[in-house]
Amino acid sequence: MTTQAASPPVRWSAPDGVWTEPDLHLFPQDGHRYEIVDGCLHAGPPPPESHEAMVRAIISTLRSAAPPGWWVCDRRGIVIGDSNLVPDVTVLRPRSSGSIWTDPADVALVVEVETSATRRYDRILKPTLYAEAGIHAFWRVEPGHVTPILQTYRLSGVQYRAEHRIEGAEPVKLDAPYPIRIAPAAWA
Repeated sequence: MTTQAASPPVRWSAPDGVWTEPDLHLFPQDGHRYEIVDGCLHAGPPPPESHEAMVRAIISTLRSAAPPGWWVCDRRGIVIGDSNLVPDVTVLRPRSSGSIWTDPADVALVVEVETSATRRYDRILKPTLYAEAGIHAFWRVEPGHVTPILQTYRLSGVQYRAEHRIEGAEPVKLDAPYPIRIAPAAWA
């Protein structure tokens, strides 16, 4: 039996200036979340399977209520100035370009599902950038003691205004991004 020598690890080097979208292609598809904020690289650890299951459940809920022409995507990148962010879930308006990196004008809703590693990033930094880009609605899903908690926000000027705090199995009707009934307990 012939054994092959292990391949040397892939090497990369930081750019001379700020990080840009093409630099993100240097990284392997290893589950980590690589994003650029104002030209600086941010790398997050791979999320746990419970996070991924919740993202799939949210996508299913949003897709089942989506009017014709709306797109519900996971890991769809958004270009915001010198930043390239990758929300957990993105809802695109009809007639969106469908490009790999989306223009914020095409985005009706972004959803971030918190983990212990992303809590501050999902609560403070990313919503600020989404609001500055003019994205109309933002949802943050937090782990709850019994069921997940959905916090909804609507754009007011250049910042988000808290709208709803929803938890449990009783469906609640929301109007954004389109009429939908939400029961976060179904995502657990």
